[in-house]
Amino acid sequence: MTTIKWTIRALLVLLVGGFLHYTLPRHDTLRIVETEVRRVEVTGGPFWASSEPGDATTGNRDVKFISGVKENGRPKVFRNEDTGWGWPPYYKFNSADTQARAADLTSTQDNPRWVLVKSYGWRNQLLSIYPNVLNVKEVAGPDVRVIPWFNIVVVGGLLVGLILLRMAIKRFWANRVDPVVAEVAEAFDAADDKADAAARRFRGKRQRAREWWVETFGG
Repeated sequence: MTTIKWTIRALLVLLVGGFLHYTLPRHDTLRIVETEVRRVEVTGGPFWASSEPGDATTGNRDVKFISGVKENGRPKVFRNEDTGWGWPPYYKFNSADTQARAADLTSTQDNPRWVLVKSYGWRNQLLSIYPNVLNVKEVAGPDVRVIPWFNIVVVGGLLVGLILLRMAIKRFWANRVDPVVAEVAEAFDAADDKADAAARRFRGKRQRAREWWVETFGG
């Protein structure tokens, strides 16, 4: 039973952690090397924006991409789509402006311009999914540090809410459930006592009947 309980807890932690890791924004400092628009086959689901126009019959649509290279030479490719009023609730409607800003910040290795890219989502080559750009901003250099205050507030708020919810459940359980369970247990104990008393009376009557039989008719 303990193993099942911890397995369920671990699965819940993985699900919630994966959801937060995909949804919460992150920052990458890199050099933008290319901006383009490609016709791609969109599979739908949470990895592509639902507010972008496309061909409903084929599932194809034009998607804006921003490609960059980090200081260590590692490439990073982003999609640039409006989230609209959907999920995640970033309410992004300016993907065209973001694309133009990214194109203006394109630079070469000899004369780099470092850009802080704010995005959410995952990059997976096997599934052909890309993180979605939320904002681009030029910074002084590749070693700029960003404190993720938004993520800290969201995760901290969730932890506080979880603690308060747990306290409320424990209080409700102590005030509402435990008394009912105690009453039911007392009722079962009383029923057991009555059953035991009835069994003792029955055994006493049976013993007296056996003694009467022996005295009357002999062993």
